[in-house]
Order: sequence, then C-alpha cells, then structure tokens
Amino acid sequence: MSKSVDLPPKGGFSFDLCRRNEMLEKKGLKAPTFLKTGTTIVGLVFQDGIILGADTRATEGPIVADKNCEKIHYMAPNIYCCGAGTAADTEAVTDMVSSQLQLHRYHTGRESRVVTALTLLKRHLFNYQGHVSAALVLGGVDVTGPHLHTIYPHGSTDTLPFATMGSGSLAAMSVFESKYKENLTKDEGIKLVVEAICAGIFNDLGSGSNVDVCVITKGHKEYLRNHLLPNPRTYVNPKGFTFPKKTGVVVP
Repeated sequence: MSKSVDLPPKGGFSFDLCRRNEMLEKKGLKAPTFLKTGTTIVGLVFQDGIILGADTRATEGPIVADKNCEKIHYMAPNIYCCGAGTAADTEAVTDMVSSQLQLHRYHTGRESRVVTALTLLKRHLFNYQGHVSAALVLGGVDVTGPHLHTIYPHGSTDTLPFATMGSGSLAAMSVFESKYKENLTKDEGIKLVVEAICAGIFNDLGSGSNVDVCVITKGHKEYLRNHLLPNPRTYVNPKGFTFPKKTGVVVP
C-alpha cells in the first residue's frame, strides 16, 4: 500500500502568504506601509456627457506623500476612471484594463464601450475578493450615450446619475444630494463637481490640495489638470532655505 502524499489543492486562491504574514506580525515584524490616496472622487451626468472630479492628495499613514498626484486615469479616448484606495492598486488595475481595451479596439476597429470597461474591472476586483484595494468611479460616452458607474473593491457596482467615492465621499455626496438636477449645462456641472471636491478637501483629512476635472462628451474630452488651487502656500521664505553642508567620515 503506497503512502499518501499531501498535495496542494488545485485551483482557487492560495492564502499561504497571508498566513505567513500573520505569523510574522505575531512574532513582532512590522509590516511595511503602503501609499493610499485618501481621496475624494466624484462624477456626474450632465446634458452633453460626463464630468469626473478628484482631489490630488496621496497619503502614507499620517504623512502627505504627494500633494499633486493624478487620480483621474485614462482608460480609452472616450472613457476615464477615478481611483480611490491603495495608489498602486488603482494605477495597476486601470492600466491593465486600459491595455485590454486598446487590444479590443485593434481587434474590432470600433470605439470602446463603457460597459466593456466596467465588466473587465468588476471581474478583476471580484476575483481578488477585495484584496485589490481599488474603489473606482468610471465614466464615459459611447455609441449608447453617457454612462457613470461606481465599482467597489469587492466587485459590486452601481449605475447612478451622480456618484462619490473615497474617504471624503460623504462630504461630496451632501453637496450632490442638495444641488444636483437633471440636464445641467457644462459650466453648471463643472461648478458642482468642484464644489463637491472642495467639500471633501476641507472636511476630510485624507483629501486635500487641488481639484482635477475631466469633461467627456461625444467625440471629445477635456482634462482640466489643477483646475482649481484652493490651498495656495500662504508663506514662502523670501530668503530661501539654507542647509549645512553634509559632514561625515569618508572611508577609503
């Protein structure tokens, strides 16, 4: 009678590394921190298309790691996506799906549809059961009209006329729920998006710095980088800053 050998289970996810990390933390090893975008991201439907907005602060625990990061990611010429959560995850997942959409356009010779991007993103996030920490607001205009979706890290989605995500989402949603109306003009939509982002910037510690806006209409997009700078430096030392020369022992 042959001796049975323990074989690893086939298929599915392996959480061996999660158990290893848990064991190491119990033994006193401090896990490395990762960059999070804190974030207020929003989107709304206006009479001609979609307007997306985002703040520009990236945090690493209590530290502001980047004052002017980009949170509105390119997906296709007619589709953009705002990302909240772990910065590396939002960058990686949007870049991956963007390249898949490009290959799909090469293969079909047609413009990408927003629902295609939505399906690719939600399937990827669902497969990882929330371990990919990316909360997204996806917006675009295709042959079927304007579309706005939110995608949660576990893969669930919503389709709404206005949406907010991130740590400042409640402050932004309070602006939308009190002031949003159908058939907004472009200028009214941009003004409302900027007000919602500013609500997140001034009421949420994870959000801050500047306001980015992206306006998507049929056959055209307008990316307004640093559209508003509500936090200018109030004091700059006119003499500049001087630092002592580095001292140390040079070992030959």
